[in-house]
Amino acid sequence: MENTEKQQHKYGLIGKDIAYSFSRNYFTNKFKDLGLTDCEYVNFDYQNIDEFKTTLDSTPNIKGCNVTIPYKESIISFLTSLDAKAKAIGAVNTIKFTANGLVGYNTDAYGFKKSIEPHLKKHHTKALILGTGGASKAVKYVLEELGITCTYVSRKAKGNQFTYTELDKNIIEEHTVIVNCTPLGTHPNITDKATIPYEYLGKEHLLFDLIYNPNKTAFLSAGEAQGATISNGQHMLEHQAEESWRIWNS
Repeated sequence: MENTEKQQHKYGLIGKDIAYSFSRNYFTNKFKDLGLTDCEYVNFDYQNIDEFKTTLDSTPNIKGCNVTIPYKESIISFLTSLDAKAKAIGAVNTIKFTANGLVGYNTDAYGFKKSIEPHLKKHHTKALILGTGGASKAVKYVLEELGITCTYVSRKAKGNQFTYTELDKNIIEEHTVIVNCTPLGTHPNITDKATIPYEYLGKEHLLFDLIYNPNKTAFLSAGEAQGATISNGQHMLEHQAEESWRIWNS
């Protein structure tokens, strides 16, 4: 007897402590809206990236995955090849499962560019990037592509970077774009924020936070109080998710 049952297509998010995940709800609703009853999106919540191998061996019909903190760089060693942009950035947030292996892409760059461009003005020529993880690499790639000079800010001293304690009035006033790529301020720790001298911010500044939950982080609230333009990561996530879906279906 012929088996007419539809093959289930699986997609998922690879990350750590991701019960709050935007992606699972977004794609579950998307599949429902499109009537895709044969598609499922699940969380692959790993305490260690080596658990990815078990998922590969035990989960049939995976078509694609998104990757979030803290695995956007360490996932690369499991992949067969990288798209040119992901290779240039050095971080992957989207994986396509193909007949020729696992291909890594970076749709964070696409999402960030689409989200920040409407807010940029001519005086936005220098940026501070708070944090040095995988997401920050996509942010740096995009800002430099847009002609904005970038400097990382981290807790530890390193060449061509600022430490948080080095940030002063001159540095803050000169760098009118500040992007938070750290998890500080994410729900439930909503009072946390990067330690920068917020008193030197003004109406010339644009503060962008990759965090989307809460809608307005302590970082953004502090900037808004000084007259800065603010934007959270919600639209970036939506854009990168749609680009991931396009890649999985191309």
